[in-house]
Amino acid sequence: MVEDALVTEAGSDPAAGYESRETEELVALVNAEDATVPSAVAEATSAIAAAVDAIAERLRSGGRLVYVGAGSSGRIAALDASECEATFATAPGTVVALVAGGETAAPLAQAAAEDDRAAGARGVEELAVGASDAVVGISASGTTPYVLGALETASKAGALTACIVSAPASELGALVEHEIAVVVGPEFLAGSTRLKAGTAQKLVLNTISTISMIRLGKTYGNLMVDVVAANEKLQARVRRIVGAATGASSGEVDEALAGADGNARVAIVTLLAGVDADTARARLDASDGSIARALEKAP
Repeated sequence: MVEDALVTEAGSDPAAGYESRETEELVALVNAEDATVPSAVAEATSAIAAAVDAIAERLRSGGRLVYVGAGSSGRIAALDASECEATFATAPGTVVALVAGGETAAPLAQAAAEDDRAAGARGVEELAVGASDAVVGISASGTTPYVLGALETASKAGALTACIVSAPASELGALVEHEIAVVVGPEFLAGSTRLKAGTAQKLVLNTISTISMIRLGKTYGNLMVDVVAANEKLQARVRRIVGAATGASSGEVDEALAGADGNARVAIVTLLAGVDADTARARLDASDGSIARALEKAP
């Protein structure tokens, strides 16, 4: 039998007999495995927090957050990056993902591309990554050549470097400043890291992007005050957000949003501080976009 030292490939058991088990039993088994992931993520709380603080500092200074991944890790990273522009009104290119083979390539082409270490390096070079940027590598095993090449190059360029891995003492972890190791153990299907490891990656990426945006003042309480109202559902959400933040009537909310050109943050400061839209914008500009700090400023 071929031995593999990677913890992410462990757990092979031809006698597991999944094919002869009832579907309901299999559903329960998968769910039981998935239920172990949040506790593994919780064990990495301090490492995640340290990485988030460092990433937010780069973003606050005008830098970018660059995710790098291959296969399912790359696709999960691309999903998180794509959500930031609409959810938090980040400028295009502020949060981006480098995916081995390209985001639009066929899955098998992406899989083949993960062995190309030089391509990872080129991707970072083509983005002109520098000291103001943060680069996060995502690799369950911590050995993916594409990701290693990218992070090596990012480190040499002076960027902040971090990683999300599911293996202890990985090559990638040794390469970066901030290692987030979420060791979830063997998968339900041996080596299928799109399962628990992928779930862990999604949870950690959710945390990184969300809290980074909180640190940038893009929330007020638990409200998404920088949502881009690109459709009717989101326009209604923005009205609800302004109403929840201020307690204003529907008419007052609509009037404030009209004066704020649809900007929820400006509308909220307008209503809560009792100022006009221009004054609200000025207060927000002087407070790095934070509604809480803008409201503290004297009239």
